[in-house]
Amino acid sequence: MKNSYQPKPIDASDVELPEELMTLVEELARNVHDMWAQARLDEGWRYGAERNEERMEHPCLVDYDELPESEREYDRNTALGTLKLVYKLGFKIVKK
Repeated sequence: MKNSYQPKPIDASDVELPEELMTLVEELARNVHDMWAQARLDEGWRYGAERNEERMEHPCLVDYDELPESEREYDRNTALGTLKLVYKLGFKIVKK
């Protein structure tokens, strides 16, 4: 059986976020990592120097600040894409 799923993310590449939201990107990225890590820990994963599915070990089960830059960039891109989508859909984010 062939998987016919075709992802169709909304293109928000044309959205420019206000400068004041750029600090929010880092906080969201940190939270994205923490949510991912908590889900893995809840599933029984633990830290390991190398990813090992069988032993359920993962090297990214560390504090966000200890992640390799490539991993932090992945989380930032997720956060940035989410914020851009919010704006693309016509919403605004206002700090209280």
